[in-house]
Amino acid sequence: MAQTADKFLLNRLSHASLVVFVAIAILFAIYGEPLTAACAAAAAGIVISGRSFQQGRGANPWPTIQKLFFAMLVLLLMASFWTGPWALSHWLYGLVLVAFALVPRGIATLVTVIVVILAIAAAQWAEGIADRHQMISAFVLTTLLSAVLIFLRDYKTRQLAPLRRTDELTQAASREYLSADLHKEIQRSEREGTDMSIIMIGLDAHASDNDPDEDIRSILPRIGRFLHSQIRDFDTYYRAADLQFLVILPGIATHEAITRAEIIRKGLGALLETHGMNLTVSTGIAGLNIGDDADSLQQSAANALRRAQQQGGNRTQAYSAWSPVPSPAQPRVEGTAP
Repeated sequence: MAQTADKFLLNRLSHASLVVFVAIAILFAIYGEPLTAACAAAAAGIVISGRSFQQGRGANPWPTIQKLFFAMLVLLLMASFWTGPWALSHWLYGLVLVAFALVPRGIATLVTVIVVILAIAAAQWAEGIADRHQMISAFVLTTLLSAVLIFLRDYKTRQLAPLRRTDELTQAASREYLSADLHKEIQRSEREGTDMSIIMIGLDAHASDNDPDEDIRSILPRIGRFLHSQIRDFDTYYRAADLQFLVILPGIATHEAITRAEIIRKGLGALLETHGMNLTVSTGIAGLNIGDDADSLQQSAANALRRAQQQGGNRTQAYSAWSPVPSPAQPRVEGTAP
């Protein structure tokens, strides 16, 4: 839920920023200051091509487009030292943080050093501007403070990394590790020539008449303990979404994974019933096949789970990789009804 709130706030902030930058671009274009208008337009391009503006813009070509807008903004701000207006130099105050957020650290460091050097050089040449030296001292101080913030952010990330290994409510492994761990298990299975399956478990909240979010959150620790009791020592389970879990089963073929999924589904259903929750559980199973990677295997299990829930929920579905490739909306699955 916290991640959902973060995404919502970032999305709102991105849209508000876009409106501001577009308004600045139009206003300064009308007043005959094309360089300022171009800088605002480039900043608007950075916002509109970012992941926080719209879901799915983390995939190509959007990251490349965003970097191109950033490069355009840097060049325009550098040009403003000599062509004017000098007031554009204040845009550089936030440039360091933006650089480290959008481009690799080495490139961001290089851009910062170049901009600082050019700013100091331009201040020496800009005669007739009384406050240019004050601007440079403020800019250098802001750059140093930005560097401290970036260092503290990286330090905090390294310190909290071990704590993020597990979800605090369910003690399931965090979703940030899911793709990497699944990739390792796929490589091991292919290397040793053994079977492997995954189970996607989802609570059928869509079938409930009321909003059970608060009740589900209170019972999530019990769900986590139940899942932990149903897997082997070398199996792993992850909280893949707010109401979804994924279990990796090394050495387990699809037909055996279906049996295990049914046991888990019925056990979770009984657990929810004992706590007075009118909520069912569905599961989707996918077995490892030739050519599968971490993403395709997860997608197969997610398709199977989605089909199970589309058929009314409270059932188990297994994705059939040997059938002709179906459309994403209608995956080919083989299922077990309750």
